[in-house]
Amino acid sequence: MSGIKTNPQLVALIFDLKAKTRENEAAIWRDIALRLEKPKRNWAEANLSKLERYAQDGETILVPGKVLAAGSVTKKLTVAAYDFSDAAAAGIKAAGGETMTIRELMENNPKGSGVRIMR
Repeated sequence: MSGIKTNPQLVALIFDLKAKTRENEAAIWRDIALRLEKPKRNWAEANLSKLERYAQDGETILVPGKVLAAGSVTKKLTVAAYDFSDAAAAGIKAAGGETMTIRELMENNPKGSGVRIMR
């Protein structure tokens, strides 16, 4: 099997991440693009318990993969990810946090400053 991505939205996101890197000299977007180019089975998966353990209150977290609902979160976090389980998104919002797509984070924060990548 070849490593060619067939999801047009994912291909467009990877292209736009690389373009944003060139525009703003923000290496974070290239790093995320390269992670999303890998096979999906190698993408990051972060549970709410991991976010609770490693993230600081009020921090912006980027998960280049999926956020899952195991555990709970009590901190007010802004979490961007390629995908969220429904329960994980509800848990983040219940704690006063915010969920967004990687594209939304890239548009809101073109330089990628103050963003922590969670693997």
